[in-house]
Amino acid sequence: MNKLIRWGLSVVLALISMPLAAQQAIKIATVAPDGSVWMRELRAAAAEVLTQTQGRVNVKFFPGGVMGSDVVVLRKVRLGQLQGGAVTGSDLDGICQDAPIYSLPFQFNSQAEVDAVRKVVDPMLADCFRKGGMQMLGLAGGGFGYLMSTHLLRSRDDLRSSKVWVPANDRIGELTFKNGGITPVPLPLSDVFTSLQTGLVDTVTNTFSGAVILQWHSKIKYIVDLPLTYIPAYVLVDEKAYGKLTAADQASLSRAFSAAMNRIDASNRRENVQALAAMKLGGTQLLPTPPVEAARWREIGVTTARQLEQMNAYSPAVLATIRRVLAGQRGGN
Repeated sequence: MNKLIRWGLSVVLALISMPLAAQQAIKIATVAPDGSVWMRELRAAAAEVLTQTQGRVNVKFFPGGVMGSDVVVLRKVRLGQLQGGAVTGSDLDGICQDAPIYSLPFQFNSQAEVDAVRKVVDPMLADCFRKGGMQMLGLAGGGFGYLMSTHLLRSRDDLRSSKVWVPANDRIGELTFKNGGITPVPLPLSDVFTSLQTGLVDTVTNTFSGAVILQWHSKIKYIVDLPLTYIPAYVLVDEKAYGKLTAADQASLSRAFSAAMNRIDASNRRENVQALAAMKLGGTQLLPTPPVEAARWREIGVTTARQLEQMNAYSPAVLATIRRVLAGQRGGN
């Protein structure tokens, strides 16, 4: 009997000494370089989650593209080698068809229009990702993307003789340039800097801060002063990994990363202004776009959006919502 009592006590003591829940590691990869505002804020969110969950949820990052391009990262998530990624929308339409919809060319005229649309459409995108098996922890806008080149761009004819980069799998970018009579060069984001060095590409599209963060600005000499597209990025976690967390830990994870992405969003707006000033100081020229040339490109944007709609590239509900909000912002015109 004494042996039985001692055995029972040892089991109770062992149970008491066990942690309430095993630590759940969530590994997230991104091409964003370490030390950037993206990584500073994401690491701050991870530290907050670790504290709030009392060590139960440990978010680890693999920055700088060490896990490969966005496509490779998403493949590793499907294989369970990673649990998430901080990626751009062009590679996500296989999970959520509406992921790239903010990047339709010339869709927005101002940041105020973007803000108004995102208030309504961000939750629709989160639901779309959830149906595709991913939890959207947050979305941050990188800002407006501009054409940047190593050589002078005065007109569309100059662009036609250029080696224009588009992100691999970026259907919007490829279709837009092809409608303009340009054959783009699709490459992963991680290959662009080397390609600018070797001359494989000489013209790119990026935000001002993105060009500085990725060191492209050291090769860029000219920027066309015409915002081409809006560039968002998402932080996503596999729904299976997210589902292993308790409801309270899920809330802590979502809350911390949503707040971090909001801070990144605000920081990007400031950094774009600072980055443009730095690029100008370094000798980069901002080229004005003649009204006739701007009108031509905007018409190409309309044509591209119409083609994608006819291809059922996006859900009618999201498209209609964006158009409704924009019409309200523009006084119904």
